[in-house]
Amino acid sequence: MLEVFAVSLNTLFAQPVSVKAKMDSTQMWIGEQTALYFELVQKKNQRVLFPIFSDTIVGNLEIVEQAKLDTQAVSDDNIQVRARYIVTSFEDSLIYVPPMPFVAENGDTSWSNSMSLRVIQPFEIDTASNSLADIKPVFKPKFDWGHFFQRILFILLLLALAAVLYIVIRKFVMKKPILKAEPKVEPVPAHIEALNRLDKLKEAKLWQQGRVKEYHTELTETLRIYIEKMFNISSMEMTSDEILQNSEFLKVDKSGAYSALRQILTLADLVKFAKWNPAPNDNEMSMLNAYLFVNQTKIEEVKPLSEVKANKQ
Repeated sequence: MLEVFAVSLNTLFAQPVSVKAKMDSTQMWIGEQTALYFELVQKKNQRVLFPIFSDTIVGNLEIVEQAKLDTQAVSDDNIQVRARYIVTSFEDSLIYVPPMPFVAENGDTSWSNSMSLRVIQPFEIDTASNSLADIKPVFKPKFDWGHFFQRILFILLLLALAAVLYIVIRKFVMKKPILKAEPKVEPVPAHIEALNRLDKLKEAKLWQQGRVKEYHTELTETLRIYIEKMFNISSMEMTSDEILQNSEFLKVDKSGAYSALRQILTLADLVKFAKWNPAPNDNEMSMLNAYLFVNQTKIEEVKPLSEVKANKQ
C-alpha cells in the first residue's frame, strides 16, 4: 500500500540523490514504539518524490505518528531532508523493511537501504492449557473507621477553633456583641406604600411630558398592588372588568371609592388599548380618584395606649 508524495521544492535541473534509512532500535518488545528515519541528501533546488504510507510501513509495522519532515543545509549546494516516523508492532516477529524508492524529477530512482526489526514477546504463553480461569472481582479494602473518625475529629476541632477565634476578636478586639441582633423591620402598611407610590408618580409628571400611556400604566399598577394586599384579590392577573366585579362589595358603604376605581381603570384601558388621548383634566382626575380610593378603603392599625406612651417616652 505504498504511494508517493512530493516534497514541495522547485527545481531547475535534476541531480542524483543519496538515501539512508535507519531506526533507533533494532529490537523492541511488543507494543513499544521506536523511530524510523529516511535521510535524503539532494541539491537545494531539486524536486524528489518521497514514499508515503497509509497506516503501515510494511506488514505488521504500524505507524503511530506520520512523517515529520526536517530540512537542513549540509553544504552550499546540498540539503538534507529527513522524514521521521514513530512505529510499533503487536506481533512477535522479525520484520524486514525492504529498500524504498525515492524518485527524482527526471525519473531517476534512488533506493534506501533495507532494515530489520525484531519484535519480542516478553511473556511466556502456555498454549497447551485450554482451561479458563474465573475473573476475580476487584479487591475492596476494609473501611478504616479509625481514620474516618480521626478526620471528623480534626474537622470539628478546626470549627471549634474558628468559633473561639471569632468570639475573641469580636468581643475583645472589636468590642461588639458576639451575636449581632438584626433590627426588626416593620412591614409597610399597604395604604402607606400606595400613597408613597402615588406621590412619586405625581412628582414625575409623566403625562405632562407626553408619556400618557406610561402614566396610566403606573397608576393602575399601584392600585392593583394595593387591592391585592388590602383585599386579598389577585388583581395583578385580572382584567379591569374582573377587578371591578370582585370589588363590588365596596358599593355597600364605599360607593365613592368604587366609582373612583371604575373611572381610573376605564380611562386607563382607553389609553392603553384604544390609544385614547385624554384631556389634562382627565389625567388629573385619575390621580385625585386614586388618592380618594386609597384613603377611603385603608385600614389603619390602632396601637394600644401603653405602646403609644412607651414610644413617647
